[in-house]
Amino acid sequence: MSLRRATRTEIPAVTTLQQAAYAPLKQRIGMALPPHDADFAALFETMEIWVSGPSEALETALIIEPKSDHLLIWSLAVVPALKGRRLGSVLLDFAEDRARHDGHGLVRLYTNERFTENVAWYQRRGYAIERIEERPDRRIVHFSRNVTVPAS
Repeated sequence: MSLRRATRTEIPAVTTLQQAAYAPLKQRIGMALPPHDADFAALFETMEIWVSGPSEALETALIIEPKSDHLLIWSLAVVPALKGRRLGSVLLDFAEDRARHDGHGLVRLYTNERFTENVAWYQRRGYAIERIEERPDRRIVHFSRNVTVPAS
């Protein structure tokens, strides 16, 4: 799988992919999720969107936000028909490599506590729980992982 930066013309396809990928989770907890209902045109201006697949039928999307001291993974999405093919791992590896390349030793991400399969997967991938954020309608698990930064 080869990732490339999304173009402005791919925003509708990114929206379609994100909605398809997050719809089962949204339905499961009965509430809106930012990666499902986001304004991707606005995110395109403030974050990096990396995609794979043909423009008219994207297969994956990775939305990251480089910060001064870490790289935030805002969304990691795989089209439902391709789940189970380790594409999520490829996206996570890409983000970690990007963090290393940019000199960040830390990658952060978050998920809803009720998505126990995501919590378990991130932990298997070496992510540690930093904190659990209490909100009136949900609990958000914040993860981080130290990644090795190459010596200069």
